Amino acid sequence: MEEDIQLVNKCLLKDAGAFGKLIDKYQKPIYNLGMRMFGNVDDAEDLTQNVFIKSWERLNTYDPKYKFFSWLYRIALNESINLSNREKRKERIEDEEKYGNDCSIDLEVEKNEQSKKIHDSLTEIEINYRIVIVLRYYLELSYTEIAELIEIPEKTVKSRLFSARQLLKENLLKKGIFSS
Repeated sequence: MEEDIQLVNKCLLKDAGAFGKLIDKYQKPIYNLGMRMFGNVDDAEDLTQNVFIKSWERLNTYDPKYKFFSWLYRIALNESINLSNREKRKERIEDEEKYGNDCSIDLEVEKNEQSKKIHDSLTEIEINYRIVIVLRYYLELSYTEIAELIEIPEKTVKSRLFSARQLLKENLLKKGIFSS
């Protein structure tokens, strides 16, 4: 943590090399978050790039009494939500162009691999639910850590996680991955 604070202070003095060290240190976890959230390389790379651009622009807002990674991860979560919302709008526009205003056509392509179906099911649930699943089960954060990271009460984390599991289960049942 002390090393990160020193690097941030150097960055604030416009030391690009120090920022490069922060990127080297945290690029992989941010990219992995992107892969978990979106399931494809392009979006994961976009997320990673956007996070580091925004963190550079907002570095003066970092409070050293908190972990740098928590601050950076918060930016990543917010940017994940932004990217997800942009993708939904883009898909809706593309669907309308391709099929007119009848967007009720089932566009899902059948997947062969079970792990792909599970990941796809995860990416289909609302971003706020997806975030808690990823943080809890992929990053193995505690309820308290999740609450601090996404700035909601711990009780809300538990409730959101319960709902997220239910939504994921419904998606998996629809895809025939699990039976009730």
